[in-house]
Order: sequence, then C-alpha cells, then structure tokens
Amino acid sequence: QVRLVQSGGGLVQPGGSLTLSCAASGFTLDRYAVGWFRQAPGKEREGVFCFSTNDRSTYYADSVKGRFTFSRDTEKNMMYLRMNNLPPADTAVYYCAAHPYSTGSVCYAVDFGTWGQGTQVIVSS
Repeated sequence: QVRLVQSGGGLVQPGGSLTLSCAASGFTLDRYAVGWFRQAPGKEREGVFCFSTNDRSTYYADSVKGRFTFSRDTEKNMMYLRMNNLPPADTAVYYCAAHPYSTGSVCYAVDFGTWGQGTQVIVSS
C-alpha cells in the first residue's frame, strides 16, 4: 500500500523554524516526483516545493525561496521540509505528496496522487 505519513508542525513564533517530516511506505520515494504543498483557510492548495523526475529539477515558490529547504533520506525513505524565518503568512496546513512520474507542469496539486495526512503549522506570537 502506497502511503505517506507526516510528522512535525505545530505552533511557532514569527521568525522561528520548523521541520516537517514525511515517511513513505509501499514505494521508493527517491524514484518518485515529490512535493510539499500548503493550504491556508479560504485559499487553494499551493505548491511550495516540487521535485521533477523528468530532469531532476526543483521548484520553490517565490514566497519561500531562501527560507524553505527540501531534503530526503533515502535510507529511511523519508523527506523533509525545513522552514526558517517563518512569518504569520506561512500559517497553513502543510501536505507532502508523491507521484510515480512528473507531468511536466511546475508544481500543481492535481499532478500528485498520493498525499500525506496534513499537518498544521501556526506562526503566531
């Protein structure tokens, strides 16, 4: 069974940092297109990071460039999103996602078929 299980998240003060984790089972994460998405109340789900299997390129949303860093541990079959210098605007439910192949689009939720359960990130003083 293909599955993603998330951990991490929570409440952090503005300017703080958090690391989100996502454990894959039933498939080899390193062979899949992967991404991190977020959805704030009343907004559509947006991609903050995507990795393409087509050319192994990466995409970071402009709003997180220089603050968010993707990494993965192939031995543990896990991926991470390190988030630094968080402002309140980063408050959202964050999701990891995976798909066997990339469609060629930049970073859209519709292109991913397997999702983590989501984890809440609240940036507030």
